[in-house]
Amino acid sequence: MLRFLMSFFGAIFSLIVTALVFIALTVGGVLWIYSHDLPSYEQLAQYAPKTVSRIYSGEGQLIDEFAEERRIFVPIDEIPPLVKQAFISAEDKNFYTHHGFDPRGIGSAALDFLKGSRLRGGSTIPQQVAKNFLLSGERSIERKVKELILATRLVQALPKDRLLELYLNEIYLGQNSYGVASAALTYFNKSLDELSPAEAAMLASMPREPARSHPVRDHDKLLRRRNEVLREMSENGYITKATYEAEVQTPIRSVQGGDYPNFRTTLPPRDYFTDEIRRQLSREFGEEEFFSGGLTIRATVDPQLQTVAAKALQKALEQYDRNRGIWRGTRKTLPLETLSDEEAWRAALRDTQVPRDIVGWSPAVVLALTASDARIGIEGVETSAEGEWIPAKDVQWARKRLENGKLGNKAKVASDLLAVGDVVLVRKMTDDKTGAFLRWTLRQVPEIEGGFMAMDVKTGRVLAMQGGFSYQSSVFNRATQAQRQPGSSFKPFVYAAALDNGYTPATIIVDEPIAVNTPQGLWTPKNSSGKFYGPTPMRIGIEQSRNLMTIRIAQDIGMDLVAKYAEAFGAYDKFGHFLANSLGAQETTLFKMVAAYAMFANGGMKVEPTLVDRVQDRRGRTVYRHDQRQCETCGQPNWPANTGPLIAANGVRVLDAITAYQVTSMMEGVVKRGSGRGVNLPVPIAGKTGTTNDAKDVWFIGFSSNIVAGCYLGYDQPRTLGGNAFGGTLCVPVFQEFMQQAIKEYGGTAFQVPPGGHFVNVDRFTGARLGPDAKGANVIAEYFRNGSENSDKVIDGGFGRVDPNTLPLYSMGSDKGQEVTTSTGQKKVIPKKADFGTLSSGGLY
Repeated sequence: MLRFLMSFFGAIFSLIVTALVFIALTVGGVLWIYSHDLPSYEQLAQYAPKTVSRIYSGEGQLIDEFAEERRIFVPIDEIPPLVKQAFISAEDKNFYTHHGFDPRGIGSAALDFLKGSRLRGGSTIPQQVAKNFLLSGERSIERKVKELILATRLVQALPKDRLLELYLNEIYLGQNSYGVASAALTYFNKSLDELSPAEAAMLASMPREPARSHPVRDHDKLLRRRNEVLREMSENGYITKATYEAEVQTPIRSVQGGDYPNFRTTLPPRDYFTDEIRRQLSREFGEEEFFSGGLTIRATVDPQLQTVAAKALQKALEQYDRNRGIWRGTRKTLPLETLSDEEAWRAALRDTQVPRDIVGWSPAVVLALTASDARIGIEGVETSAEGEWIPAKDVQWARKRLENGKLGNKAKVASDLLAVGDVVLVRKMTDDKTGAFLRWTLRQVPEIEGGFMAMDVKTGRVLAMQGGFSYQSSVFNRATQAQRQPGSSFKPFVYAAALDNGYTPATIIVDEPIAVNTPQGLWTPKNSSGKFYGPTPMRIGIEQSRNLMTIRIAQDIGMDLVAKYAEAFGAYDKFGHFLANSLGAQETTLFKMVAAYAMFANGGMKVEPTLVDRVQDRRGRTVYRHDQRQCETCGQPNWPANTGPLIAANGVRVLDAITAYQVTSMMEGVVKRGSGRGVNLPVPIAGKTGTTNDAKDVWFIGFSSNIVAGCYLGYDQPRTLGGNAFGGTLCVPVFQEFMQQAIKEYGGTAFQVPPGGHFVNVDRFTGARLGPDAKGANVIAEYFRNGSENSDKVIDGGFGRVDPNTLPLYSMGSDKGQEVTTSTGQKKVIPKKADFGTLSSGGLY
């Protein structure tokens, strides 16, 4: 009997051993088969997940984000223990003890499943890392086997904390949020270290079904799963029982439920400044790195000045457009059936694409029309008992363009311009003195466009940039992308080239007719006034923007020299050697022109404009810095008290300092006596207007001792702005409004006078040198380079002289007129004319 039992149990044992060997061989064979052709896990050692690139102002305020996947990378040592513990409890409680897969966890997950719970799966965190990074998401036995093999290899190759870092920064948690840091902002508008145990547990309950874990739509299910994670955290010893009991009683609070502000909506709307940073850094680093590299970008923008710049430009564009009195009609309408229900029209209006980045303007829809007025519903404005109205008197400024292209009669009632269902833009009109509400007033995005830019003249830091009326209306940046003719705003570069090559501010240039034979025919340029003024000092030429004087200077010094200066200043990459280009006929950008003017203001030193101070990678390493100067005294022991750091200058000179000051002084005259007279600021200002042929573009670029700013206005498809459009009337007010605020912040001083010269009193109309005691409206202290004050010459540019006796010459000299000597040696008094230098259309000036 004993032998029988031993034989029986021996047979059973043999069968078991054989079965185990067979199973082992089978498993080994399966593992051997699937272990071939596995993806390499070594890449994970260098893996950097796609993360958000964020732009900050100089004060550290977040102003924009760019991302392919909304993820904020956080190193493992900066992730709070509470967050790690919540995810380990939810996903892999034995994470720090198993070797890639967890048999106990698989069994526990199966038991939970049998009980009806779907809280935890059998996959460990290393398995999920293998699946998310190296395998497809398909559900199959083959994928599961590969996942197990890779998980064991990952645990052998990488520290557990590195695997946890990859997992917590990679997982998708719904609402376009990847990684725990982004999810904390999305759901709670909090950083990770601000999360409560209940909030950390809520995030940890989402990885299994992120698309079905909405805090509002899936509230009950999410609450149940969150509480299960809290229970696991308590059982694992991560939180006390008292904390668990308190946290499970807290309701689910979220951004989606309206309990916290949405950080994405609290960001300023994207504007031309941050979009230009995107464009420039995408070229510098590549689009993939910019959108997914987790860059931290410190912008040069001054948010307050940016707001002022936008408002100033918008005001000028809208004022011009409104003065034309043309209502171009609405392009968006809402279905009429939605208008009777407030919830319906508000939802439809919210989904309508209209610009919402114009401060003070709101989208609205026409709900009804009466015999005279229009009743409107306004986005974000609670409807009053009386309703919101556009009265008839608010439309009587405009005429509607008819279907045949012609203009109709001036509107008398609201229905002359509007129809029920029209989506319009409105703003509040208030009393200027009391601020009391008067009425809602109809607005439209202007057809005319323009650009504005301001920068520090020494560092090149761009403080403000507005590329059009509204970024949401048109993303085309007219400050950096629009190629426009600068007109007479280019003339200072011609004058600078001349002053560097033997001219003085008192050099006499002939202002007489010019005729040039060209392949296109006879070119006979004219001054804007249509008049000629005879021999005139250089200063008057730039103050009164004389075209004929500028052409003669360019012809005398040579267009090749003018081109050399234009390119050295960076106003052009390649400047054409055509004489008309001396009048600003060749197109360039406002960005280049403003940067070039900065070199007059800073004494002739090269300055590179920048929108970015510094760029850091995801781990905080600086990968770009604009200011390359070195501090020579920083870090020294025993630094003397009350002394600042000594910064080594490394600038490149592009213009002689004396020449830069002379041009600046003459451009001060433009502001004091010429076409820039609308500037009225408490610090010295220099600048130059520009208006092209037929007033297709109008410009003004001006500067103080530390800030340069420029503006241009014109249609995107160039056409005339009309006979009364000039840089002095349209752009100077924009500059004035901006600089009033900029000077409050940055101040200003007199322009620095360089060594190597001296002042001489000069009659600014004749160029005659006067004694040191000379006084009067015509006397100006002109700065001469040492040794050049007596270098008298008359410049005709090689075009020859025309007999002044035959010309209608005028002067702004004394009341009795200016005495000149004609080419025949005769004396002649040129009478004063009140309209001397009056600007009108017909030339580049």
